[in-house]
Amino acid sequence: MLLQRSIIFRLFLPAIIVASSSHISSAQQKLSAKYQQRAEAMYANIWKRYRVPSQPGLFSENYPSNKNDTLNYFQGEGIKEKEVSFLWPFSGVFSATNVLMRAPGLKNKYKPFQDSLVLGIEQYRDTVRKPAGYQAYPVKFEKADRYYDDNGLVGIDYMESYFNTKNALYLQRAKDVFKFILSGWNDDVGGGVTWLEGHNDQKPACTNGMATLTALKIYQGCTDKYYLEQGKRFYKWMYETLRDTTTGVITNDVKLNGKQNRTFWTYNTGSLIEAAVMLYRFTGEKQYLQQAQQLAADSYKYYSNVTHDKNLTLHIDLPWFVTVLFRGYEALYKIDGNYKYIAAIEHDLNYAWQTSQDKYGLTTHSWLPRKDELSKPKWLLDEACIAELYARLSLIKGAKNKSD
Repeated sequence: MLLQRSIIFRLFLPAIIVASSSHISSAQQKLSAKYQQRAEAMYANIWKRYRVPSQPGLFSENYPSNKNDTLNYFQGEGIKEKEVSFLWPFSGVFSATNVLMRAPGLKNKYKPFQDSLVLGIEQYRDTVRKPAGYQAYPVKFEKADRYYDDNGLVGIDYMESYFNTKNALYLQRAKDVFKFILSGWNDDVGGGVTWLEGHNDQKPACTNGMATLTALKIYQGCTDKYYLEQGKRFYKWMYETLRDTTTGVITNDVKLNGKQNRTFWTYNTGSLIEAAVMLYRFTGEKQYLQQAQQLAADSYKYYSNVTHDKNLTLHIDLPWFVTVLFRGYEALYKIDGNYKYIAAIEHDLNYAWQTSQDKYGLTTHSWLPRKDELSKPKWLLDEACIAELYARLSLIKGAKNKSD
């Protein structure tokens, strides 16, 4: 009798495994489709609500827009909201577009949106000051400051556009913007680029992280070793100068006296994780993979232990910052298959989607259903990154479905 049961079990075991595998694949496929639907819904909502009809290719900073908000992400005093958005939130829409174009069957659908964004971003390009670079506000309105981190975002967006289209113009524009970024490099505190053109007061992680990624993505696109060496130089300086030895995560900046600003924004570690993974892929040197894995583990430990709402897994400092951290986790996942870090952000994003949308279908800054936030205007960058995150998750789930 025992022998008979054993034979029956062995006969049916393959069928059980196949059925289980099929169930997993079906679940992943459904999740991929659901996440793509959410990405496209948020993206369409952004274009519906934030586009400025009188300014082709440009968006408003907030919705609803009352032009009364003070924006505090600049050097010095806050700046009042203006007719169109500044470059940073604009870049969030550009990034989301490039990810959506990677989804199966969606490239042609979103190519016209990409074309519009290219026309829009060029309105920020200042060719009067040399080398040419992108200023914080469209040139036709006023002369504005040029931030090196903004320009890194432009370089990354143009390289992602190049990967999607193979349009050589986009590769060249990324090279041009990297030239501008390099003009901000000096040897104070061992190297690195400052934050704002003409202000030699700090070397921030945001500027140098985006510069590192711009260089490495250019190398990925053209295999010119000059850009690989530049990426390695930026990475080495960041890892050695800005990594906090107590927490293991990346500090906000270092002052010219060598003192670290121990503010730990999520995106600063995220950009370095992605860069480390890229360097590992390009060089095969295991130190980069080990550093990426350690940065991921340390960042997860830190941001899951910082005081945060009980419904969330991580501390959400800024949705777009968390998106950059996700990019790093995603790059690492594609190498080592560890889904733990992605799962944390996926959980928190789903909670935000399900509980913290206002009457316009826009998500709160905190990813929490706070009444005061639900009634406030929503920032373009906070919404654009929701579309990007869901598009990335859809691609990941789709790839898992195929591998299963």
